[in-house]
Amino acid sequence: MRNTKRISLFTLVLLLSVFTLGAGDTDRYNKLGHQFMCVCGCNQILIECNHVGCSYSTKMLAELREGVGRGDSDQVIFAAFTEKYGKTVLAAPTTEGFNLVAWIMPFTVFAAATLLVVFVVRKWAHRPQPATGLPSAPELDAFRQRARKETDF
Repeated sequence: MRNTKRISLFTLVLLLSVFTLGAGDTDRYNKLGHQFMCVCGCNQILIECNHVGCSYSTKMLAELREGVGRGDSDQVIFAAFTEKYGKTVLAAPTTEGFNLVAWIMPFTVFAAATLLVVFVVRKWAHRPQPATGLPSAPELDAFRQRARKETDF
């Protein structure tokens, strides 16, 4: 009886560890799958490619599953995918070299555009008011008198 309890406890611990390890691999697989693009031309994240029978995503997902199953590090998997499919397979540019511009440029352009808008609005607010070109009230009365006199009205 005592032996049966030990065996059942051992089996329970073994099953829990297998499920826990599998869950970690699944989370890592999903995380990495969202960091790659499908190269079939659909411009979708690899794990979300919805083309029926897409040969690229099926093959790439199998390679990813295999790498995660072997226990390869994220860097090794990234290097393998980049070497095989090129840098276009990455969903986000790297933060090194010229790719750093892809991270910095949107913020720089936004800041420059904001400054330009502030400059233009201030220029418009402080511009001189245009002259209306209308005569003043005494001049207008003089014109009315002259018009009445010339038209005999």
